[in-house]
Order: sequence, then C-alpha cells, then structure tokens
Amino acid sequence: MYMLIAGFIGYFFGCLHGSQIVSKLKKVDIKNSGVKNSGASNTTILLGWKYGILVAIIDIFKATLAILLMLFILNEYGVTGERQTLLIYLTAFFVVVGHNYPITMKFSGGKGTASVVGVLLAIDWKIALIGIGILLIFTFATDYLVIGVLFMYLSFLTTTFIFFGVEPTMIVILLTLLSIMKHMENYKRIIRKEETKLSSMFGKK
Repeated sequence: MYMLIAGFIGYFFGCLHGSQIVSKLKKVDIKNSGVKNSGASNTTILLGWKYGILVAIIDIFKATLAILLMLFILNEYGVTGERQTLLIYLTAFFVVVGHNYPITMKFSGGKGTASVVGVLLAIDWKIALIGIGILLIFTFATDYLVIGVLFMYLSFLTTTFIFFGVEPTMIVILLTLLSIMKHMENYKRIIRKEETKLSSMFGKK
C-alpha cells in the first residue's frame, strides 16, 4: 500500500511543471522552442535568467514537498528505519518520472535536474550539501550545466550508498541512467561545440 502511495504522491507532484506556469504567463511554448526542453535551462535560454530561476524554484520545491508529505504520512503510521528510507527514495524516483513523463504534457516533460535538487534537500542535508556543491563546482569549472548535473548524480549515488545502503542506491542508479539518457543530446552538442554555455545563459536579462 505504501509503495502505491509513494508512487501516486511522487508522480502527482512531478507532473506540476514550472515551465507550464511560465508558458501561460509569457504565452511562449517553452517545450517546443529553443532546445525543445521544458526545464529551467531552456526557459533561461528563451526568456532570461529570472524566469529560468522561477521555473527551477517550482521544480525544486515540488520534489521537496512531495517527499516531506510522504515522510509525514510514514511517520504518522509508524513506518520508520530502512523501510521508510526506501519509500522516500521511491517517492523521489516517481517525482522525477512525473517530471520527465508528465501526463499533463502528453508524457514529454523535462530532464529532472531541478527535481533531483529538491530530492537532495528533502532526503538529507549532508547529501544535499555535497551534491549541490559538486553541481556548482563542475558547472562553473566547465561552463556546462549538463556536466555539473552528471557529477551531481554520481555524488548522489556515492553518498546514498554510504549513508543508506544498497536498495536506495539501486533507485539512484535508475535515476542516473534516466538522466544520462535524457541528456544524451546535450553531450552530443558538447562534442559538436554547439551546447549553450552557462555564461551565455546568464548574459540574458
């Protein structure tokens, strides 16, 4: 039963897209413009960093709220320990799945980066601090957000294994593979030297 609840809560919150809200505000089809992605990075490319940050905030905290809600339910019914941890990670997985494949966008959404940041913040402050720190370091060092994202996932994988063991780590492996698949075009554009650099994104107003 709790697995079904975790799946429902995660997917429901995941489907609440920041880009859809901004699209309606600005009357711009973010999903089908720019690099044809409904996330914060494409919003920044199209509309500037202020709207990109707004989308990121929505997509980050929807994940945090989903996990906090699930945690509240589990605590209310006395589900603790390793079982609670696994269910929290399962909720996180479905948040990202909902973000990437939302029913509200005909199952074609974003790439899950902001939602994973929200997941980190909700799961454990130490994992969040390490993961977000690594994201920032590698993003600014390479000037490519997608490189920072890759190393953030690898950090999430490592810290989850250290703090919580094998079963939650298996869920993060699935999330990492999903992220790599979703960002494959970005990697190809980096090789072709066509990927938008972080510095150019923040040159927009």
